[in-house]
Amino acid sequence: MDRRVSRIIEVINQGFADKFSEEMMCKCVNLSAARLRQLFRKETGLSPLQYLKRHRMKKAAKLLLTSFLSIKEVAFRSGSSDVSHFVRDFKKRYGMTPSRFRSLGEPSPKGFFRTE
Repeated sequence: MDRRVSRIIEVINQGFADKFSEEMMCKCVNLSAARLRQLFRKETGLSPLQYLKRHRMKKAAKLLLTSFLSIKEVAFRSGSSDVSHFVRDFKKRYGMTPSRFRSLGEPSPKGFFRTE
């Protein structure tokens, strides 16, 4: 894997809840936005922002299953500043609202790791 892409993934994994922007990612590895998107898509199949969003949703799902935090707290801890957008994105990713996800307990592997 390209070391610049690896660096961005490392930064995302270390501070997923920080307010990263594409501009900040570009500065981190000294690339233009277009070049970073091209390299990232080649290596991961996703844009950097799509990868970040997917990482945040996985972390949110884990928090929902392992903590007693409210949906609002989970949204903020996973890097979302708007709960309604968080709920919409979570539902799009997992096919159910965060409340329903939590009430069902451990989801099936198919639903949990959906890659759409």
